[in-house]
Amino acid sequence: MKKDVKVEEKIVELTNDLQRTRADFENFRKQVEIQKANEKNSVKLATVYKMLPLLDDIDRAIGTYAELEPLRKSMEKTLTELGLSKIPADATVEFNPDLHEAVMAEGDGEKETIAEVLRPGYYYESQVLRPAMVKVKRV
Repeated sequence: MKKDVKVEEKIVELTNDLQRTRADFENFRKQVEIQKANEKNSVKLATVYKMLPLLDDIDRAIGTYAELEPLRKSMEKTLTELGLSKIPADATVEFNPDLHEAVMAEGDGEKETIAEVLRPGYYYESQVLRPAMVKVKRV
């Protein structure tokens, strides 16, 4: 009878050890998946960030040469598919320091609006990747 009790206790102990080991492994597997996803996002973000000067050059070329205008729609479609979009910054937009970087200001008024975009800003997956560099007009 005593042997049966010891065997039962040993079975319970081994079962508990197995359950803890399974839980530890499952936690480890989840942690590895999270790390892989974070690494993938970091690489993606770094790649997109390195593309910004190229996008600026393409944007200037399209603005300079009217025959390149059809390229704008194609570029915007591709950027949208990549999760990248421009921060609104035209004369109808009110200045927002979270979205715009003011490098010049003119006027004395209380209301600040965008007078000119000097460098476009971008959202990446709805987070500000780079603020738009703008000239501000106070009215």
